[in-house]
Amino acid sequence: MSELRISGLTKSFDGHAVLHGIDLSVERGTLLALLGPSGSGKTTLLRVLCGFERADGGTVDIDGRRVAGDGLHVPSEARRIGYVPQEGAVFPHLSVAQNIVFGLPRGQRRARYRVDELLELVGLPSSYGDRAPQALSGGQQQRVALARALAPAPSLVMLDEPFSSLDAALRIETREAVTNALAATGATAVLVTHDQSEALSLGREVAVLSNGRLVQTDTPEALYRRPATPELATFIGDAVLLPGIVCDDAVECDMGRLTLGRPMNAGPVDVMIRPEQIRISQVGTNVEGGFEAIVESVTFYGHDASVRLRLTKSNGVVLTRVAGYLSPRVGERVSASVEGDVTAYPRR
Repeated sequence: MSELRISGLTKSFDGHAVLHGIDLSVERGTLLALLGPSGSGKTTLLRVLCGFERADGGTVDIDGRRVAGDGLHVPSEARRIGYVPQEGAVFPHLSVAQNIVFGLPRGQRRARYRVDELLELVGLPSSYGDRAPQALSGGQQQRVALARALAPAPSLVMLDEPFSSLDAALRIETREAVTNALAATGATAVLVTHDQSEALSLGREVAVLSNGRLVQTDTPEALYRRPATPELATFIGDAVLLPGIVCDDAVECDMGRLTLGRPMNAGPVDVMIRPEQIRISQVGTNVEGGFEAIVESVTFYGHDASVRLRLTKSNGVVLTRVAGYLSPRVGERVSASVEGDVTAYPRR
């Protein structure tokens, strides 16, 4: 498989800039999750990379071969890119096997080239080759679409929110099958998604796009624990933001004196704490740095619960997350403390 290099990529529609100088690299064999809200430009970026749209400026290189830039626009069929759309888009008048070999030369189509191998690769029995796509579930149709994308041995695989139409249980099963298939082939892939948990769990790296600009590209853990901006922190997951003051290697805020994950200059900051870092226990429990709080609300999800606390000393409000079986009662007094280091941002 190939590496992808994007430099200074721009795209506008009717004078409205959608992509602003995108710089991005995807190493060989890497699954990169491209994350962003609706309207962030992620689908436009994917379409430009696939050759469905012409870039206004910048360059795109696939394995050292330039496919866009300086007046150059290599057509999509010559870029050797596999594409999996949102709905799978399998052809209902063709069998599963015919769908898989659709993009291959005529001789290979007749020979059902690698059909059994590709079905096994995406976690489907070879007997499914003779079935009509309508006889398959939505998740199975997505696997067929992936097998079709992998059949020509593409340089890159682009996945455009391929799990968004599936229900929760089927989504998890299909994600696993797709990522296993990509890993087995050593594929270089870009997954476009607006689902934060999907991006963090599937991507080896995650690139976040906002208003046509790349905000941060990092490993899932680094992105979640050290987001570049407060806005990104709240987009990536739930975040508690409190005013604080940096002094030495720590920060003082309503939750006490906390350890910084990275050094900062002294001065006013906004402190970012993830809800799962806030531990609660019974009042009177000997917890270092604990602050008394009152439970204002509990949202129960089964496996865990979101708990809204009001700190009695400062009257500040924080959100914590606890295991479902440990959820407290509304009105209960608890002791709250922070576990681990935190991230802070200079006050604007």
